[in-house]
Amino acid sequence: MTEITPLAPRPEVLDFLATRRSRPAKTLRAPGPDRAALTPLLATAMRVPDHGKLEPWRLIVLEGAALARLAALTGRLGAEQGRDPEKLPKSQAMFADAPLIVAVVSSPQASDKIPEVEQTLSAGALCLSLVNAAQAAGWGANWLTGWMALDRDFLTEGLALAPTEWVAGWIVIGTESAVPPERPRPDVAAKTEWRSA
Repeated sequence: MTEITPLAPRPEVLDFLATRRSRPAKTLRAPGPDRAALTPLLATAMRVPDHGKLEPWRLIVLEGAALARLAALTGRLGAEQGRDPEKLPKSQAMFADAPLIVAVVSSPQASDKIPEVEQTLSAGALCLSLVNAAQAAGWGANWLTGWMALDRDFLTEGLALAPTEWVAGWIVIGTESAVPPERPRPDVAAKTEWRSA
């Protein structure tokens, strides 16, 4: 019989989680993590709830010329689709100015037991897990989306995704150039209901 060892309290982890906040992507600069530094963060980020062990996600690491290509594609497709020309430069800058982006691709798997919504939630959990892992390792990180995460033309031409796939998050990772001020947080009492019957 296997002996159960109780989990030990980890107050330093709770302190990190209680004070963590995303760093604005526009303040993240090179260098970003290299492959040796990023790989263990990716492995850590994949330790998320995954009902049925379907692994309904995959990652695409975007650097250098890949980011420049996606910035140009954003501008071209955005103009062709008639998107707001005043907002397009910001969308392009997400790619053009990023030191590194990890695209967390939601890749739902056919399953009679696991509904797609649970698989989507697993991809979302991976996004936050990667932001937290990057920040715990000393990097600045931010989870972004935008129209490019769901636009089928962009996903097909830019990332060669399958028709059922989409981007749950563009995780920008780099070196902080400014520490953002703290922002108001939700009121726990106002957002929590306790039931005992």
